[in-house]
Amino acid sequence: MPFKGFFKTLNFIYTHPLNCKRRLGAIVRFLKWQISTRLTPHPVVVPFATQSKFLMWRGLTGATQNLYCGLQEFEDMAFVLHFLRAEDQFIDIGANVGSYTLLAASEVGASTLSVEPIPSTFEHLSTNIALNNAATKVQALNIGLGKEEAVLHFTKDLDTTNHVAKKEGKDTIAVQVKALDEVVKLKQDTLLKMDVEGFETEVLKGMTNTLKNDHLKAIIIELNGSGNRYGYDENAIHQQLLDANFQPYYYFPFERKLEQRASYGEEFNTIYIKDIAFAQERVQTAKKVRIHEQEF
Repeated sequence: MPFKGFFKTLNFIYTHPLNCKRRLGAIVRFLKWQISTRLTPHPVVVPFATQSKFLMWRGLTGATQNLYCGLQEFEDMAFVLHFLRAEDQFIDIGANVGSYTLLAASEVGASTLSVEPIPSTFEHLSTNIALNNAATKVQALNIGLGKEEAVLHFTKDLDTTNHVAKKEGKDTIAVQVKALDEVVKLKQDTLLKMDVEGFETEVLKGMTNTLKNDHLKAIIIELNGSGNRYGYDENAIHQQLLDANFQPYYYFPFERKLEQRASYGEEFNTIYIKDIAFAQERVQTAKKVRIHEQEF
């Protein structure tokens, strides 16, 4: 790990909300992981949240920060835990190795559709689903999502930042792509999370019926400028979601409070909610969760 990345990671760990009562313990956990995986670089099973676990190894960016901090993306992951109920559905677009999938399926018990286009990453996702005995709760699909059925090329060696490539190359892989509207028809209250590294515009084109479905209650989406690589305007995505009656919100897990925001977050995920009264009732009545000596 380069020095710059090392100190950035340490700062992330030190300032993370779930580590504020045990900062030293979190730093020790990070250092022990860095040392142990250099001495014995084999995959190991580590705990995640309260009931789930991960198969993890050195360099697995999509999971190691959960080991250090409990919940890597605290506000968004806490929203998943507080908002969902066992009778709900969760759609995980860009599932990677399954952090959000395991929170929804293993921690809450919600029916989960987990979509991951990169075959090697999908293999790790499937392993984690099996490790948690979650196969009855999760439908995992090794496909990409877009506006229509097609074959697109994806990068394959960029870990959590793999994305649709502009052209075929030696570092890309061909992936079957479908429209979400052709994959799922919503019949229960649904929370959708989308992390597709700038391809959100095309995915939304393929889910116009899903977006209009009243069962779709909230969306967690990453709009961080990655769409620029394709020439997409993320302001247009924001407007599209507003037109579909979604509004952007901050979530404060310790207070169980949702606060409307002026626009989307340009560095992190944004939570868009269609029915704020419904969402507020959900998060305020959810069971408490305890991770790293912090209850929320």
